[in-house]
Amino acid sequence: QVQLVESGGGSVQPGDSLRLSCRVSGRAFNIFDMGWFRQAPGKEREFVGTINWSGSSTRYADSVKGRFTISRDNAKNTLYLQMNSLNVEDTAVYFCAQPKKAWASIVSPSDIAYWGQGTQVTVSS
Repeated sequence: QVQLVESGGGSVQPGDSLRLSCRVSGRAFNIFDMGWFRQAPGKEREFVGTINWSGSSTRYADSVKGRFTISRDNAKNTLYLQMNSLNVEDTAVYFCAQPKKAWASIVSPSDIAYWGQGTQVTVSS
């Protein structure tokens, strides 16, 4: 049984930081690119960023570039999302995601085979 379990969400003020974690079990971790998506109330799920299987390459949505950093620890089967300089527009449920194919890039939600349960991030003053 494949499980992606996220942790680290919460309520913060604008300008604060949070780090999300996502631990993967039941399926190989180190041969899959991994991604983060988010979904705000009333909006579609949107791409946040992705990291390749080795951790040597990342790609981000323009809205988070320079503020968010994705990393991974393949020895711990864990994905991370470091979020700095948070603003109210970052409020959403954040999901980690693993694609259908090993070594395949993540471009959209249709590429995803497994999702985490989601963790709420709320930014408000």
